[in-house]
Amino acid sequence: MPQHLTHEFPPFFHKDSEVLFLGSFPSVKSREQQFYYGHPQNRFWKVMTLLYEGRNIERALLADYRRAEEILTELGCPKTKKEKAAFAKRHHMAMWDVIDSCTIEGSSDSSIRDVVVNDLSVILPHSGVEKICVNGTAAWKLFERYMLEDALRLGIARENCVKLPSTSPANAAWSLPRLLDKWEAALRN
Repeated sequence: MPQHLTHEFPPFFHKDSEVLFLGSFPSVKSREQQFYYGHPQNRFWKVMTLLYEGRNIERALLADYRRAEEILTELGCPKTKKEKAAFAKRHHMAMWDVIDSCTIEGSSDSSIRDVVVNDLSVILPHSGVEKICVNGTAAWKLFERYMLEDALRLGIARENCVKLPSTSPANAAWSLPRLLDKWEAALRN
């Protein structure tokens, strides 16, 4: 059943944040946890852990789900809200969502309507963010339509606004190694 919801928790950032990761709207699990990328099958924290903590890991090892989970455990992939916040702060990450309020059914991006977007001036002038990475097509379409102009006005270069494949479990076409390659290329440029 569709519900009209408002984003319930604040953006995560600090003055030393360098990269802003934008999703569309928090999933049911993220709303329960009151933090970003809370669904256990969302691969955001796995990708971040491998990018920041596991740079020398052979990608072929990640194709095996069990081996990938062992590697992520060894690297300390964050699981709790507290661990995720500490990881994000340590790696100069900021996180928010494009949407402040909308009508949505469960966690389905395809059901989103009646969108009100967030205001980037809450973060950009108060942090060191120089790059915005948008997680998924739905978030990118909304970002491009409603936020890109503000991002440019607030000092983010157009080439530093990047669309990335979704880490959502609904994006099963993208394996963990494939996501990692694409996200790494975007963050390293």
